[in-house]
Amino acid sequence: MAKVLRPIGHEDRLSMIEHLDELRSRLIVCLAVLVVAFVGCFVFNHQLIGLLNRALPSESMAAGSQGLAALPKEASELRRAFDKSAQGALRLAGSRDLSAADRAAMAQIELGMRQAANALPAHVTTKEKPITIGVGEPFMTTLAVCAYFALLFALPVLIYQAYAFVLPALSSEEKRAAVPVMMVAPLLFLVGVVFAYAVVLPPAVHFLQGYNSSEFNILVGANTYYKFEIFTMLGIGVAFQMPLGLLALHRLGVVNGTTLTRHWRYAVVGIAVIAAAMPGADPVTTALETLPLVVLYLASIVLLKIADRRAAARALEEPPVAFGDGVDVN
Repeated sequence: MAKVLRPIGHEDRLSMIEHLDELRSRLIVCLAVLVVAFVGCFVFNHQLIGLLNRALPSESMAAGSQGLAALPKEASELRRAFDKSAQGALRLAGSRDLSAADRAAMAQIELGMRQAANALPAHVTTKEKPITIGVGEPFMTTLAVCAYFALLFALPVLIYQAYAFVLPALSSEEKRAAVPVMMVAPLLFLVGVVFAYAVVLPPAVHFLQGYNSSEFNILVGANTYYKFEIFTMLGIGVAFQMPLGLLALHRLGVVNGTTLTRHWRYAVVGIAVIAAAMPGADPVTTALETLPLVVLYLASIVLLKIADRRAAARALEEPPVAFGDGVDVN
């Protein structure tokens, strides 16, 4: 493998067998990275599942300044009962009809009731969990989550291997444009994944699960829920590659900054259609997915405008070709 994956120059001429050997070697590298990522994800599967479950609604309620009504019903009623019992014991402890020993016992009861009431949790947090149906579903769902995360973590390496396989076929000028793309593509993908996890998923899951919840007994299936989250992160990570795709089209002469500016309305409609085709076609998810893509489109316009100016400056610096240069008059 080390021999096949040696640095290959643009001038090197490889046979079809050598190209296939290099492709095979890079596929083996990709498979090895996926296996290592899967094993690591399986070792830390509890933490990964916990990360995915964070988007589910949680209810944190506190007593104190908000009063007993802020606690769950059972805890609130129990604390109220302790307070009433403590007040009754306090009145008996101050009664003159009882002996000193009885009043002392009532004072101890009142103290115990107060301590029991204060021992109730001041903060109660309930976290929903997705459900599984069937004997083997927890194990199979865990394997699926590990596979999804392994692909997520290994994708930057996979993108690099794809670029590295194509890179030797490019000329020096093309490499100067391709190498920054090869470095930026994984970074944009990771930014898209983080944006999806931190910004898109929490409000999307809350909206989808909480919509008309009073009319339904809502149970979240683990496999469906995790697949929705992973594919949303994957889709947004890939969608964040849009500036690189537009730059590639600019290099091919298909589009330029003026074209993007002139047709921005159609582009926004197209972006909205793409966002609606992603997982979670509800208004909240679609809006949260559309907004960053529109921002990336506007950033692409700026990048292409800069590229247009640089291309125009290079064209002005090149000497004009005189008539008859390079023509053999004989």
